[in-house]
Amino acid sequence: MTKQDDHHRGSGIARPGKVKEVTSLTNPIVKDLRSLALKKFRDQQGVFLAEGLKLVIDALDLGWTIKTLVYSKAGKGNSLVEQVAARTVAKGGDVLEVNEKIISAITRRDNPQMVVGVFQQNLQALSDIRPQGNDVFIALDRVRDPGNLGTIIRTADAAGAKGIILIGDTTDPFSLETVRATMGSVFAVPLVRATEAEFLSWRKSFTGLIVGTHLKGSVDYRTIPYANKPVVLLMGNEQQGLPDQLASSCDRLARIPQQGRADSLNLAIATGVMLFEIRRDALKLDTTN
Repeated sequence: MTKQDDHHRGSGIARPGKVKEVTSLTNPIVKDLRSLALKKFRDQQGVFLAEGLKLVIDALDLGWTIKTLVYSKAGKGNSLVEQVAARTVAKGGDVLEVNEKIISAITRRDNPQMVVGVFQQNLQALSDIRPQGNDVFIALDRVRDPGNLGTIIRTADAAGAKGIILIGDTTDPFSLETVRATMGSVFAVPLVRATEAEFLSWRKSFTGLIVGTHLKGSVDYRTIPYANKPVVLLMGNEQQGLPDQLASSCDRLARIPQQGRADSLNLAIATGVMLFEIRRDALKLDTTN
């Protein structure tokens, strides 16, 4: 590590085209990367962390902008790591080789992955969301739990949903916990942020079907005709469910029948149940092989 490295300050992104070996936790670059665990600094820099070689490769393949690649010494000599490093430099990003203590500090894990990518955040505009055909979108109101949000993003990817609209004060989709829970699907599923008022205004021009789940819903979710129209699945906050204004904006309020002592389902589970029913006709198992 050079003296020049020690005195580098700024955005947490090393200077373009440089491959650096960093060995100290007190290095300003490491401090800036560690700060990305906090939303304040992620938003200031417009970036986020994603762990794992496969996730980084998938993100690059999908066209996401990588700012910095960090890999541990355990990855040195790995052909895939070297290929990703070369792709990062070719795109104007930077590559840091660090020890395991540093990568653990950056990821806040005792047993971290050997590769971490710093990517530019990417959010779509609500005005660009124009569902058509059999498109399905999920709208989530004030989801608080990052694990729930990450699991829903992963489930949306698996079911072929076209995107997720995050309404109100929703947990950050680019937090370490959320990104981990998506298992890489954060790079495949378009995300939109909107206020409740913005969503309700957008809803006025939406000509498809909006279905919400609600404890007062009287319709069995399996009896709703979802096919041959765009659908928005509207799911409420974990504790409070859908507020009145959002519930009133739905064409149908559905319930998932239950037995037993539990009075509700986990939000991510309920979203998955609804989503796969909505996508039933589109998801045909290939039995030819």
